[in-house]
Amino acid sequence: MRTRRPGRRWSLLVAVMLASGMCAPALQASPHAGVFTACTTAGSDSEQGDVRIADIQGTTRLSPFDGEEVSEVGGIVTAARPFGSARGFWFQDPDGDGDPRSSDGLFVFTADNTPGVTPGDEVLVSGTVQERYPRGDHDGPYPPTTELIDAEWTVVSSGNPLPDAEPIKPDTVPGELAPQPGGSIEELELDPDSYVLDFWESRESMLVSVTDAGVVGPTTEHDELYVTTKPDQYPSPRGGTVYTGYGNDLTGVLKVRSLIPFDERPFPSVDIGDTLDGVTSGPVRYERFGGYTVHATELGEVRPGGIERQSARAARSEELSLATYNVENLSGVDPQATFDAHAEIVVDNLASPDIVTLVEVQDNTGPEGRGDGVVDADVTLDRFVDAAADVGGPSYEWRQINPEEGTDGGQPGGNIRVAFLFDPDRVSFVDREGGDATTPIAVDSDGDRPRLSVSPGRVEPQHEAWESSRKPLAGEFEFAGEPVFVVGTHFTSKRADQPLHGRFQPPERSSERQRRQQAEVVRGFVDRLLDTDPEATVAVAGDLNDFAFSPVVRTLTGDGALRALIETLPAEQRYSYVFEGRSQVLDHILLSEGAGEVDFEVVRVNSEFADQVSDHDPALARFRP
Repeated sequence: MRTRRPGRRWSLLVAVMLASGMCAPALQASPHAGVFTACTTAGSDSEQGDVRIADIQGTTRLSPFDGEEVSEVGGIVTAARPFGSARGFWFQDPDGDGDPRSSDGLFVFTADNTPGVTPGDEVLVSGTVQERYPRGDHDGPYPPTTELIDAEWTVVSSGNPLPDAEPIKPDTVPGELAPQPGGSIEELELDPDSYVLDFWESRESMLVSVTDAGVVGPTTEHDELYVTTKPDQYPSPRGGTVYTGYGNDLTGVLKVRSLIPFDERPFPSVDIGDTLDGVTSGPVRYERFGGYTVHATELGEVRPGGIERQSARAARSEELSLATYNVENLSGVDPQATFDAHAEIVVDNLASPDIVTLVEVQDNTGPEGRGDGVVDADVTLDRFVDAAADVGGPSYEWRQINPEEGTDGGQPGGNIRVAFLFDPDRVSFVDREGGDATTPIAVDSDGDRPRLSVSPGRVEPQHEAWESSRKPLAGEFEFAGEPVFVVGTHFTSKRADQPLHGRFQPPERSSERQRRQQAEVVRGFVDRLLDTDPEATVAVAGDLNDFAFSPVVRTLTGDGALRALIETLPAEQRYSYVFEGRSQVLDHILLSEGAGEVDFEVVRVNSEFADQVSDHDPALARFRP
């Protein structure tokens, strides 16, 4: 194990202190290799090196000292991160350089080693400047964080007051996200008065605070939550912030994590609409998920907002009720409590719809059975319908088609697919044999009425649009003597897209290309039905993984072929999913004009709550075919 000797300057400091009668510093090896700390009494004078924190941070996202060694950079320790794989501490120049573009805070990275400092310590730090990219991906979409690595430091004095945390108020952060150069913004001069991403970058590793912050993203499994500093920015009726269109970037959203040990204060469980009363403060750091984040050393107290889970009215006898519900990777090996919770939502909150398009149904063994050759989902679906009956629901039946193993994306081994539930006392399913993983469904005609060649069947399952993606499932139902055609969908996800808060602006929506192609295929199938009977009742229901204003959904609704029912709701209610504090819609029911008058709603049971059985809310339509 290599250790470092104290530098000449530190040795002179020790000698001077001893000669003056001050208490001698306890020079000792830190618990981590390569770092020495020195402790003195409070009030000692420090002599900084020639480089200050603001010099290291510079006025762009990239340090002018990247890769260089710097010596005896001075500041006050503001916070320590003694846990996880990215341990270290933040320190800040209490005087600053007066330039609003350059941050006065810096993070010292100590890898897996616990930093031996305390907030209020005045330190002199030497080390190598590094721009740390998330996952080490220099070509990736995420901006780096400026840090010191391979550091050694001396504690010159202790018990110093911390620099004041900058209060973030509704008018503090600008309203425009970032410059739009059509590429990387890394080397652009920061303009914190104009752009929100520049604003936060110019405060990287500095202390900030928010007061009485409204929660717009519930506590996640990773112990994080989202607040807004702009409560009047596109608010939902229940306290969230609604993503209403490209360019509406919800610049007030801010992620919060905690540096307070959980045995001292467990991370709070909050729902949308709650408030962190009082002050929440800590240093700012960019994270791959969520963007700029306050790592709180002080956390406000939770004031509940009191939102409640919603329940829909039951359909009238003459109404057909159709729901779509993403059950988030439900497999046959999930605990019974998961099935019971989903069943209660379908039966109690959705009032037992006549037809349910279930999204993210996995096979009987789920990802645990990866490579076991199992693709059947009969156990998964039987457990679901049994749970629904046990909580007082109808005796649902189900229809689905097994995928080929490992071809439809999703969790490896899960063999994800779309399935139909239906209440046989209310609707009939028209079974026609021949549907399988690779056989495309055809639209035949029975006089002037369309009929499906197979039911259930898959829509052009071998088309390139469905590569490594879920294939749409089509089925023919009958309600009150009228045919109803339902296409269950789960388009490819947005995982490949660049983040809104990333270093490439505007962010590229690369996954949209495949979804548009998928929409074109589904639209072609719908058109074949409507060409045979323009008055046919056709529904496309499922997780389209895109917004109502997107080119994907517009492909399906163009020329009035289908109506996006989410657009019948007020703009502030158009959401079914919450991502990084932004309420947005991914789950859709699209209906043809033949469905007539429609009563539509998104039933809020999951996405706004920390306690959720799925990350999606179901949507429900009632209409008379």
